[in-house]
Amino acid sequence: MALIHRLSPKSGPAIAFRVDGVACEGWPGDTLLTAILSQGEVLRRSDFSREPRAGFCQMGACQDCWVLLAEGGKVRACTTPLAAGMSVLTGWEETP
Repeated sequence: MALIHRLSPKSGPAIAFRVDGVACEGWPGDTLLTAILSQGEVLRRSDFSREPRAGFCQMGACQDCWVLLAEGGKVRACTTPLAAGMSVLTGWEETP
């Protein structure tokens, strides 16, 4: 079940991206956080407790939504615009 549900109609062509190797799609104007949570309930595991996290402040002021891009960069999912072909690593597949 998705944590975020769209209220307005989707506009424009879908944007394909991958999360932990799984094919996903978002829409123009989505941030990584929006696109990921539109398809599930969890963004990543906490670096400290390993508990599931879904972002906290939603405006780039905290450290709760950091994810890795497959290319090696670390980004805040809440302020990073979704781009076609992105490959995101969340660490969710790891066991606690």
